[in-house]
Amino acid sequence: MVPADDADALEWLAFEQARVLTTPQAAGILGDPVVRSRIRTGRWRSICRGILVTGNGRLTRDQQLWVAVLAAGPGAVLAGVTAAAEAGVRGLRREPLHVLVPAERRAARTTLRRLPIDMPAVLVHRTSVLPDAHVQLARPPRTTTARALVDAAGWAGSADEAQGLLAAGCQQRRVLPEELDAVLDVLPRAPRRQLIRQAVADIAGGAEALSEIDFVRLCRRHRLPVPDLQRHRVDAAGRNRWLDAYWHEWRVQVEVDGAHHMDARQWAADMRRQNDVWTSGDRILRFPAWLLRARPDEVADTVRRALIAAGWIPTDAARRSPRRAR
Repeated sequence: MVPADDADALEWLAFEQARVLTTPQAAGILGDPVVRSRIRTGRWRSICRGILVTGNGRLTRDQQLWVAVLAAGPGAVLAGVTAAAEAGVRGLRREPLHVLVPAERRAARTTLRRLPIDMPAVLVHRTSVLPDAHVQLARPPRTTTARALVDAAGWAGSADEAQGLLAAGCQQRRVLPEELDAVLDVLPRAPRRQLIRQAVADIAGGAEALSEIDFVRLCRRHRLPVPDLQRHRVDAAGRNRWLDAYWHEWRVQVEVDGAHHMDARQWAADMRRQNDVWTSGDRILRFPAWLLRARPDEVADTVRRALIAAGWIPTDAARRSPRRAR
């Protein structure tokens, strides 16, 4: 609730920071004795050294975020998947919380290791490059969505996870590929920089899901022509459709099915769409997303045979297997 017009400085500060304050902030308004008394009597709660809450209940999500930023010290901002989630990117891990601090200073590691049970772990990252353009004006402060996703991709546990994060941000329309590229331009030493640049290029070309990025790379690796991605068409009923991968010259289409295609209603819709494709004269191939990673040679061979049947004439290099073409 917004404080009344006649509210004092403490009420406004508590409102702006979800009731999470640093001890110096509170003491600067009330004085040390009053602050200690409120903590001792249980009116306020001490979270860790230098951080308190003007209440005594369990921490809310907003309060957890403020504790992470304030405990990490001056200049700290939410970053990585934490900042991306706060910007609206769905499906990201909520814990641990990621915070970015200037490289010239160190966060209070001892303080961050002594957090209460209702406070998630906090991972502190340091950077020497954090221009104002990469900081979002928010409460608590956080990096922009583009910087958050580039950092998250660099800190991810695997290359697949890194690409999935970038694809999710673009697929959900929370960030544009050119915004990710602009962040990379000022981060010459970003972890996985080359991988991120390639993933962004694939996304800009239309591959908005990780499975579609995998498919484009499979085509390149097996010397197959690269298809158009997310191509628009109107089906027989006049509905707008978006094709995962399409070779217009040979009228061959590939659909990469994620787990949601196993749903009965989705399955029926997929069959109707497949019938529309066949009756229009196009060939359609469908693969589950997991098959692209588990059996890429099998997928490539099937696509190659479909393209040849449709009239594609492979070059000598394309006729050879990837292993022999080294």
